[in-house]
Amino acid sequence: MARPKIKASLPPGLIVQLGKTVWYTMWQVMMSRLAPSDDQGSYTRPASEFRHAITADGPYPPDRDRYRLIVGMGCPWAHRTLVTRALKGLEAVIPLWRVSPSPNEGFWLFENPGSEWRSLPELYQTAQSGYQGRSTVPVLWDTHTRTVVNNESAEIIKLLNTAFNDFAANPDLDLYPADLRAAIDDWNDRIYHAVNNGVYRCGFARSQTAYEAAGKQLFETLDEIDQQLATQRYLCGDHLTLADVRLFPTLFRFDAVYHGLFKCDRQRLRDYPNLWPYARDLYQQPGVAATCDLDTVRRDYYGNLFPLNPGGIIPLGPNPKAWQQPHQRDGYQGNY
Repeated sequence: MARPKIKASLPPGLIVQLGKTVWYTMWQVMMSRLAPSDDQGSYTRPASEFRHAITADGPYPPDRDRYRLIVGMGCPWAHRTLVTRALKGLEAVIPLWRVSPSPNEGFWLFENPGSEWRSLPELYQTAQSGYQGRSTVPVLWDTHTRTVVNNESAEIIKLLNTAFNDFAANPDLDLYPADLRAAIDDWNDRIYHAVNNGVYRCGFARSQTAYEAAGKQLFETLDEIDQQLATQRYLCGDHLTLADVRLFPTLFRFDAVYHGLFKCDRQRLRDYPNLWPYARDLYQQPGVAATCDLDTVRRDYYGNLFPLNPGGIIPLGPNPKAWQQPHQRDGYQGNY
């Protein structure tokens, strides 16, 4: 005689509570490694560690084909260096080495199978034996001394703007002119904290209070920028500058990634009457579109940030052809 089957189960409420407790504990551990925070749960970005310059009389002089720019196409900090390199016409002067994030190993891997290094941490350890810090992109790499010259994107774009003018296709384009530097620096300070890093402060917040503070500041600043752009073509008037270069990669990723995955959902970029045409204006500058890869952006964010998207499902995202729509900002008479 067959024994009757006994259905044993925990009460649904207890299962939910247990699942939430286990997941929240694991989430906190993973987030502490992915995005360190302060006591209030606010994301704190670690500083870059390699901060050397390119100078004619220094250990790293400007030269053609001596340096490599190491980038991940999904990374906004690397993207700003790609935009500057394109605008200055340095593609033939500073070749690219590309890396992609590994969803299982948690670091960048070189895309070229014939590369000397398999991973970016291995390259950093070549530059500095025993290096245990963060192995981030972008990297300006010196092939002669085999070291990292600089891995701070805000400094790399300044180097690309002036240090290689003897070799650049567009040496007369100055994205950081002396008469505008105070205004550029002011915008950069505000945009970095509230927008460039602000979207990460929203997405990586580990408390409701930290998230709401970051979100409020983000959209207040975007509103301010939108108003500024109602009467001028670029952030600093009629001249394209590094302030625009630094803002653009965040805008490019906003609707595709930050609006959903990072909970920056009060408004889309496409809802702004001036920011959205401005972003398309930048996208349509010579060479810039070639630096933009929305498929890789979505894959890298949704496919690799497991604590924010544990299912790993990558959304279809907005139609990328929208970036090719006429921006109708030529009437501002920008001088690039």
